[in-house]
Amino acid sequence: MASVIESGWLYLITHFSDFQLSCLGSFFLHESIFFLSGFPFIFLERSGFLSQFKIQSKNNSPAAQERCISRLILYHLGVNLPLLITSYPVFRYMGMRSTLPLPSWKVAATQVIFYFILEDFVFYWGHRILHTRWLYKHVHSVHHEYATPFGLTSEYAHPAEILFLGFATIIGPAITGPHLITLWLWMVLRVLETVEAHCGYHFPWSLSNFLPLYGGADFHDYHHRLLYTKSGNYSSTFVYMDWIFGTDKGYRRLKALKSKHADELSKVQ
Repeated sequence: MASVIESGWLYLITHFSDFQLSCLGSFFLHESIFFLSGFPFIFLERSGFLSQFKIQSKNNSPAAQERCISRLILYHLGVNLPLLITSYPVFRYMGMRSTLPLPSWKVAATQVIFYFILEDFVFYWGHRILHTRWLYKHVHSVHHEYATPFGLTSEYAHPAEILFLGFATIIGPAITGPHLITLWLWMVLRVLETVEAHCGYHFPWSLSNFLPLYGGADFHDYHHRLLYTKSGNYSSTFVYMDWIFGTDKGYRRLKALKSKHADELSKVQ
C-alpha cells in the first residue's frame, strides 16, 4: 500500500510544481471532499429518506439550499482560494515540503492528532467570542441563518468569520511545517468532521456513539437551534472545552430529561 501511495505521489510531484500542488491541489481536494460529502444530505432532506434519524423535523426549502450553495461557491473562490495562495509562503517558510520520502504514518498521525487538539482549543475561544452581541449581530449571525443545518452549511459563514476561525485550522500546520500529504490528510478529516457535525442527522453509526468526547451532529445541532449567547456547545470536534468551562450545561440537561422521559415510557409499556 505504501509503495502505491509513493508511486502516485511521485507522479504528482513530477507533473506539478510545489505551488500548484499546495494551492490549486489543496483547493481542488477541499472542494471535492466538501461537496461530495455534503450533497448527500440535501438528497436525504428532500427525499425524506432516513427521516427517522433526522434531529429536527423542520426541513430547508430547495431555494434555501440553492442559496447556500451559490454563496459557498462565491466564498470559496473569493476567500478560500486567495487565502491558500497568500498563506503558501508562510507554510514554505515553516518547513512544509512535498518531496519524497513521505512521512511515516506515526509522524503523520501524531501531527494530525496535535492539529485536532490545538484546533479544538483555538476554535472554542474564537467561536465563543463570535457569540458576543456585536460580533454575533454583524458577523456570526450569517452562519446561524440556517437554524436547521445540513452538511454544506458547515462552511456557510461571513467572509470575516472564514478568516477568523480559519486561523484555528491552519495554526497547527503553520507551526509544524508538515509534509503536504499530512496537510491534505488533516484537511480531509477536518472537512468530513465539520460536514458530519452540521448534517442534521444522528445515525446509529455516527462517530459520537463510539468516540468519547466527540461532539458530532447531535451536539452541534443543539447550538444551531438556540440563538445568540444562550446556545453553548461552542466546541469544534471534541467537547472537552465545553465540559471544562460549563458551556454545555443546557445541552446536558436536555439529554438527561430526554433519557428520563424515555425510561418512564419504557416502564409504562
